[in-house]
Amino acid sequence: MNLRHRLDISAYLVVGPENTKGRPVAAIIKDAVEAGFTCVQIRSKVASARELIELTRQAAVVIAQAGRADEVALLVDDRLDVILAARTQGIKVNGIHVGQADIPVEVCRKYLGEDAIIGLSARTHELFEYIQTVDISPIDYFGVGPLHETATKPDCGLDGDGKVVTRSLADISRLAKLSPIPVVVGGGVKLADIPSLAQTGVDGFFVVTAVSEADNPKQAAAELVEAWNSISKGKW
Repeated sequence: MNLRHRLDISAYLVVGPENTKGRPVAAIIKDAVEAGFTCVQIRSKVASARELIELTRQAAVVIAQAGRADEVALLVDDRLDVILAARTQGIKVNGIHVGQADIPVEVCRKYLGEDAIIGLSARTHELFEYIQTVDISPIDYFGVGPLHETATKPDCGLDGDGKVVTRSLADISRLAKLSPIPVVVGGGVKLADIPSLAQTGVDGFFVVTAVSEADNPKQAAAELVEAWNSISKGKW
């Protein structure tokens, strides 16, 4: 089944070995997927290529064992080489997430094919102009943030002056209306943020530590999903 054309980014987990308090990445992903998360991104700036391939393999196995391989998208941050190597080994990886300074989306599309999911983090200070002027045809969703300043990715949201620009709910609502493709918002998102975020019209939220560093990751994930669904599904 091709997930690109029915992509669900409503509950999106970003995780790597530096974010789990020493617990296995696969265990965190298992908890999140069983709790209802719809998208998983493997992201690490410290793991080697081989370690990332193995983490991707473990994630794919966990998603399949949960019976959700046709529902939950598995992406890797930035590392086209890791995805290509993983696919060569028979690992099911649905796509890639890149930033504007990473591998161009056109290159990702060329190597990963038309069925792959490609997400892009848009630069904060250029965001509104970017979504109205760039060719978005190779891109499936925008990742936007930070909602709050976050220690997980301290450079998230840097503008041209090197200042962190967080996104107001008004900005996010405007962005949701302007963007021709789905938008997922994160950056320091906590459970208390979900109701107001869900009311902006964006397509989902992404979290790292709110699940991966929680005392009970499965419970934390379930609470986030329930809070999002109670608002977003009530709008229709």
